[in-house]
Amino acid sequence: MRWIGICDGNMQEGSFRCDANVSVRRAGEALGTRCEIKNLNSFRFLEKAIEYEVRRQVELIEDGGKVVQETRLFDPDRGETRPMRSKEDAHDYRYFPDPDLLPLEIAQAWIDQIRGSMPALPGAMRRELEAKGISAYDAYLLTETREKAEFFRAAVAAARAVAMPSVAHWVNGEVSALANELNVHFDRLPLDGPSLGRLLDRVADGTISAKAAKEVLQAMAAGQGDPDAIIEKRGLRQISDAGALESAVEAVLAANAKLAEDYRAGRQKAFNALVGQVMKATQGKANPAQAGEILRRKLQR
Repeated sequence: MRWIGICDGNMQEGSFRCDANVSVRRAGEALGTRCEIKNLNSFRFLEKAIEYEVRRQVELIEDGGKVVQETRLFDPDRGETRPMRSKEDAHDYRYFPDPDLLPLEIAQAWIDQIRGSMPALPGAMRRELEAKGISAYDAYLLTETREKAEFFRAAVAAARAVAMPSVAHWVNGEVSALANELNVHFDRLPLDGPSLGRLLDRVADGTISAKAAKEVLQAMAAGQGDPDAIIEKRGLRQISDAGALESAVEAVLAANAKLAEDYRAGRQKAFNALVGQVMKATQGKANPAQAGEILRRKLQR
């Protein structure tokens, strides 16, 4: 109901309530007299009300008493149900036409029009996402709310070079964490899906690292502009120029001859240490994949 916009589902404010009808029986017997518990406004209270009412009816019958057909209320402070009003005869529950109300006839064309205008429901969207390579867990998280699902779809539409599972990872991870940090729903985030898509494109094309992208995301949420503007302003663009990277790698190898010897002797950790030195020398701006490739090539000489 929240998904299609007909109810905010706020049970604490009375937007959504339910009733529970409880009757018990001994094995093999017909169900006994029922009692109706009205106006429950949380699933936890629903569970507790049913559990209490089952115990109450069982104890009453086992003590030789008789369950009276009635409407009851649940008292959450005491954790028990109490009588509201009696309905001793079945016809108290009857339904019949009201002569003052005209019949309501709904045309099939109107039903079809409404059905055609409705958004895909969460279950259908989850199946669609799974068919496109999203894990069942990520698909479930993406469809927690319609606002989150729409944010994700907008990000996917804007991202030209990013696979859908990668967008899902960011929406369920960094963006959801940001929403929790700001205590807002996805439709109240200070950034939108298309801006996330553009940011992820900059990671995919090697403009910035994934680590830098997280910094950019926070800046976007703080209202500091679009991804490209923030990247330029903060100097986060990765060094992808082959010549500049070669110079940085050569300088690191010259200053760390022992690590280079260790790597050639079969110590893999030495390679990781050298990559770290390249990143340090370039203030974290070297494209790690390119730097690693150049470093490995030079170490093999």
